[in-house]
Amino acid sequence: MKKMTNPFIGSSNVGGLYVQDGRLKNERRDGESGIAEAARHRAQMKKQYKIDEIADGIERADMRKNHKDIYKF
Repeated sequence: MKKMTNPFIGSSNVGGLYVQDGRLKNERRDGESGIAEAARHRAQMKKQYKIDEIADGIERADMRKNHKDIYKF
């Protein structure tokens, strides 16, 4: 049989758990289902995509301002 070890020995923080004043404190996030986590990640990805699109548009506009003679606008 495999001997069980205590994960809290030698470490002050294990997976969001830590010891403070002799008590074990839980700093983990609340439980989240896989579907909810996937939806949150998808929303973050969509938001980042929009931010990247806006940043690219601003960068292209600045390039056109600086090089009007090349683009003939």
